[in-house]
Amino acid sequence: MDLNAPESPHGDWLHAGENLRRRISSGVYYGFAKRHGKQKSVSLKTTEKATAKRMLKDWLAELDRLASAEAAQITFEELGARWLEVERHTLKESSARRRAGCIKSVAPAFLGLQIRNITARHCESWAVTRSKEAAAATFAKELETMRGAFRYATEQGFIIRDPSAKIKRPKVRNKPPAVPTREQFQSLVASIRSEPQGKGNDGADLVELLAYSGMRLNEALSLRWRDVNFSGGVFTVTGGERGTKNAEQRTVPMSHEINALLLRLKRERGKAEPDALIVRTATARQCIQTACRNLGFPNFTHHSLRHYFGSCAIELKIDPTAASGWMGHKDGGGLLLKRYAHLRMSHSKEQMRNVFFGVKPPPGFSKTPAGIRTRHRNRRAPAPIPLGNSDATPEAANQSAHAN
Repeated sequence: MDLNAPESPHGDWLHAGENLRRRISSGVYYGFAKRHGKQKSVSLKTTEKATAKRMLKDWLAELDRLASAEAAQITFEELGARWLEVERHTLKESSARRRAGCIKSVAPAFLGLQIRNITARHCESWAVTRSKEAAAATFAKELETMRGAFRYATEQGFIIRDPSAKIKRPKVRNKPPAVPTREQFQSLVASIRSEPQGKGNDGADLVELLAYSGMRLNEALSLRWRDVNFSGGVFTVTGGERGTKNAEQRTVPMSHEINALLLRLKRERGKAEPDALIVRTATARQCIQTACRNLGFPNFTHHSLRHYFGSCAIELKIDPTAASGWMGHKDGGGLLLKRYAHLRMSHSKEQMRNVFFGVKPPPGFSKTPAGIRTRHRNRRAPAPIPLGNSDATPEAANQSAHAN
């Protein structure tokens, strides 16, 4: 039965607040709560709502004190481990590892405390301390994990309320990603490929594949020859055993660059088995770092190449819905526009050259906004005076001009 919208078969209950109902026939208030998955109720023996709320608070506190022996002994770390075990089947392995790390980070704040004895004040103290130590994104993820564990505890009847419920999630401001320019990208690939004895060829192939496809690293590493359809001009991103981030495969059309790259690799390797992986290295991190250091570039990463793909699509005015689908976004282009628009300062400056704020465009300005016309654009050409008619008077000429 839903505590927030309770009803009985006879329609005799009226919702009066959280964990509180009133019997319509008698007007008496009742308290309701769940313990170990079972609903408990008690008559508060009053028809006064204010009195009922005070009695409900005492009753809920008593339920908390009467927690089972198991609840009396369980710690936050043990609770978190149980919750994670229940949720693991819904999480990717990388997400599960991060959740486990969050539980390990939060647990010392409640060291020695039983779950039922953790109060809002304990959670507030953790928040004050942790917000000064960790980045906003880390703090937000740990808070989310804490709430998940406490929510599980309330569902199991270990506690009545989530003590962390009133802690506000911080606003996470993502730093602009480092994105190579087109010239930097070309220099990066050339530098990696020029490593002695051809050691950088596999790394350069991975760099190009990431940049031309917009795939995440795991998606690129999982791409097999069977996933490439040269005749159809498409390739399928499966993510391999780990799957894609949103657990959905996607089919992406091939650009000229990625088609040429895959054809070259297929030609160089001879007859490749359909199940063979296209990428022959697990990472290009060291190659990228070395090239960036030698060239004096920012510290680009594998993911910088995915940003490169997105920003190139924005610069070329590709339909955001199509481009976001190629990259595996599920929001129809919102994230693409928010994340990648005007990432490169050079492109941003170029766009600013197309902006002016006066009535007249500055000298050499080629674009004219809608609604603004040049001085002579509104002037109508005078009507021609009829020629070859000596009998035409000025009045007749004017009438002819108006008629025209």
